[in-house]
Amino acid sequence: MSFDDEWAQAKAAAVMRLNGAPGGSAKPGSADYVVHDDELGAIGHAAHGLFNGLESGGKHARAASETAGSSLKGDGFVTGAALSEVNTTWETQVKSLLQACAHISNHLDYTKASRKADDEWIGAQMRIVGPVVPGDDGAVPASQISKYFR
Repeated sequence: MSFDDEWAQAKAAAVMRLNGAPGGSAKPGSADYVVHDDELGAIGHAAHGLFNGLESGGKHARAASETAGSSLKGDGFVTGAALSEVNTTWETQVKSLLQACAHISNHLDYTKASRKADDEWIGAQMRIVGPVVPGDDGAVPASQISKYFR
């Protein structure tokens, strides 16, 4: 089996897996998974917004629970100690979620910058080196591109 045949099979299998995943939306007949910058931007924006809201909301909940737990303990209620223990768990969970949101947002920023740098490098590699006809942009003709990938 040739490389092209194997590659086509691998891409078709990936499309089938992506289409079967929750939210999968590859177009029929499409063998490439494409994510557009505006989609990534929306995900990054949502993660950043969740981070900001959770950070302030989490601090408010922690402070209110600490006050309530201390007050209940001071009045001799066992519930006060339990509330303090729940508050400790809450803090751990909030910190974990904040880290996850920051990781998502930062990773998307890095991915976007990295892909832009890759595209610029590929563009530079696909220019003709040497004299260029006046008025020509120096791009390699489409008919010649395949020789760079064999």
